[in-house]
Amino acid sequence: MSQTTTLTREVTATVIPAGDVLTLPAGTEVFIVQTLGGNVTVRTDRGLFRIAAEDTAAIAGYVPAPAATAVPVPGAFSEQAVWDALRTCFDPEIPVNIVDLGLIYDLAIEDTAAGGKALEVKMTLTAPGCGMGPVIAEDARRKISALPSVEQAKVHIVWDPQWTPQMISETGRKALGLE
Repeated sequence: MSQTTTLTREVTATVIPAGDVLTLPAGTEVFIVQTLGGNVTVRTDRGLFRIAAEDTAAIAGYVPAPAATAVPVPGAFSEQAVWDALRTCFDPEIPVNIVDLGLIYDLAIEDTAAGGKALEVKMTLTAPGCGMGPVIAEDARRKISALPSVEQAKVHIVWDPQWTPQMISETGRKALGLE
């Protein structure tokens, strides 16, 4: 989806790739670049910005896709559900989820004393200097925290091994036109 529209109210946005947070004023003209994972990447005359899912109503005429706002279905916990939730997280500049991009290095699941689950994810970024890392990691943490019976979720950014394009899955390669 690519379209030009305006902001109907001021909105907090994250500067891409720096990761700084600022306010875009009402009336700002935005070009929608990416709408994956519920968040929206827009371009303005000031650069690229990520508008969080909870603030997308400020984008005139923008209607989120139903899958972008889906909440976890109540039910039994599964490792597959964790991977599926992580697949709803995207780098705001790359139209491939963080799993298929090869950014998830490890998933650990432990039972808690209360009978729930504690999750720890190790992930990396495509570039060490990317300021969006904490934003992407928090998006992943929030989504896996919302799964049934998850009591605790942590997402750690790691740099070893260093990410390379060879880590992109076959699905990711197809999405990027690399195959």
